[in-house]
Amino acid sequence: MLPDLFLRQILDNLTTAVLLLDADLQVNYMNPAAEMLLEVSGQRVTGQRLDSLFSDSVESLQPLRNTLATGSPFTKREAQLNLSNGQALIADYSVTPVSAEERNWVLLELLPRDRLLRITREEAQLSKQEVTRILVRGLAHEIKNPLGGIRGAAQLLARELPQPELQDYTDVIIQEADRLRNLVDRMLGPYRPPQLSRINIHEITERVCSLVEAETQGDLQLLRDYDPSIPDLMGDREQLIQAVLNIVRNAMQALLAEPDTQHGQITLRTRTLRQFTIGPRRHRLVCRLEIFDNGPGIAPGIVDSIFYPMVSGRAEGTGLGLSITQNIITRHHGLIECESVPGCTVFTLFLPLEFTPGEEE
Repeated sequence: MLPDLFLRQILDNLTTAVLLLDADLQVNYMNPAAEMLLEVSGQRVTGQRLDSLFSDSVESLQPLRNTLATGSPFTKREAQLNLSNGQALIADYSVTPVSAEERNWVLLELLPRDRLLRITREEAQLSKQEVTRILVRGLAHEIKNPLGGIRGAAQLLARELPQPELQDYTDVIIQEADRLRNLVDRMLGPYRPPQLSRINIHEITERVCSLVEAETQGDLQLLRDYDPSIPDLMGDREQLIQAVLNIVRNAMQALLAEPDTQHGQITLRTRTLRQFTIGPRRHRLVCRLEIFDNGPGIAPGIVDSIFYPMVSGRAEGTGLGLSITQNIITRHHGLIECESVPGCTVFTLFLPLEFTPGEEE
């Protein structure tokens, strides 16, 4: 028979969150994994009812009471649990009745699904991005080749025209060919790879804020919520400014189009995340830059495709800004996400902070 202390050490070292509840659904034990998941101290909540950890209704605990009454275990998949601190958690959980020491207990195991669902979503997004880039590059090649021929033919034709005023027509052909070529170049994004150097994320955000403040002349509020302890990252200063500016300028244009622009706000918030996964790689430290606006939001029909070229929610928009931003962030081994509802749109940029070998100057 294993000693109780050793069994306790095993539970304490599990990565699965485990809680032991008594017959009154009071917390009798909580392992460190559960403390981290629920963001509470085990010592503080011992003896408290389980519903004190969640803001869900009392009825949501009825399945646990049924387990005590019937002695039947059950499992629930991808349940949304609302923590008492206001955070929402998606998790699989299993409830198992246990009889020991002439008492009835409930063993509750929690397995968070947020991280797995997010990684799956990111992998699908990165895969779609790669397919889109391949398609755009192939399309650009097919467009630019005949454009060069059209432009060259128009130049030759202009030299042969008997009347100078007829060159106005060839000039239109040349100008439109150049405009279309420039549009294709913008779809492809920056040609050169990032010129990496150490830079602080707040140099980027402050440069963007100064540009937007000069453009809006005080018509909008720009708010900062910075973590000053964020270390430098390796990045291309100009490209990152362009990436962030595209997002902030989109928010600015959406807010200025509203009748009541005086209450328009754009907030830039920076934080760090530890042990964060981007694509297939787990990063020790990541910078998270969130850009909020209180505008009308993005139309639900396009919110899942706004990073594709030529997709725009504005009639006058080109649909290239966010595609270029995504291209730049991907080149920096980062990730960009968007969530939008009327009154709150947030773009979140994740950028690795650790230096990789060969990148340090």
